[in-house]
Amino acid sequence: MKKFTSSRMLVSFQGETMKGIKCVCGKTAEYDPHLKFNNYDIDGWVCKSCSEIYYNPEKAERILQLNKLKKANYELTLTQVKSNLIVRIPKDVSDALDLHKGEQVTLRLGSENEIIMQPVKD
Repeated sequence: MKKFTSSRMLVSFQGETMKGIKCVCGKTAEYDPHLKFNNYDIDGWVCKSCSEIYYNPEKAERILQLNKLKKANYELTLTQVKSNLIVRIPKDVSDALDLHKGEQVTLRLGSENEIIMQPVKD
């Protein structure tokens, strides 16, 4: 059984297809790859009858986790290996960004005393 995030609730269903799912109103919600959820692009289903929206649950959960982490402040300790300073990324952040050992990130300076690091994704 899968759960889909609705604009109003979590709805469980079984055996539905990517083309459509049964809406709470009894009609069929159609798949839409271009929805907005908390200012992020996400796919899901929209019922044309009652306008109920069902977001992709995995992507919606990731967006909620990212929004929670954006509010967090981390005080990290720099370590040193030879002449390089090393910063350790907390596991909850690396999990949310799907970062793994050996992957590349870009680092640039932002405004005064600001470091911006972004994962390099294909």
